[in-house]
Amino acid sequence: MNFQRDNAQANLLKGNLELILLSILQDEPKYGLEIIKEARSRTGGYFDFKEGSLYPALHRLTEAKLLEAEFSYLPRGGAPVRFYRITQAGRKVLAQKRQEFEQFSRAVESLWGKS
Repeated sequence: MNFQRDNAQANLLKGNLELILLSILQDEPKYGLEIIKEARSRTGGYFDFKEGSLYPALHRLTEAKLLEAEFSYLPRGGAPVRFYRITQAGRKVLAQKRQEFEQFSRAVESLWGKS
């Protein structure tokens, strides 16, 4: 039963990954580990990305011109890291995805009936 729940959650995540990542990046650029921590923090641990799934998604969004990526140094020093920033096209897609998700959520809620 646990496998089915985990699989269902994975499918929901995959279907909404663009919305989730663009939402996290809407206010300021972030690098991979920051994105992982932000998703975990904002959702109480519900979204716990692994690097192996996060970076291919960020790459796809960059290729689609919804994000821009730039290497920069962290204030603490060390090797440069890649920061991801939402583009104007990404903001438009984010607004559209939010509207679609809100419509979907309202439709699903209407199926539940009144308690």
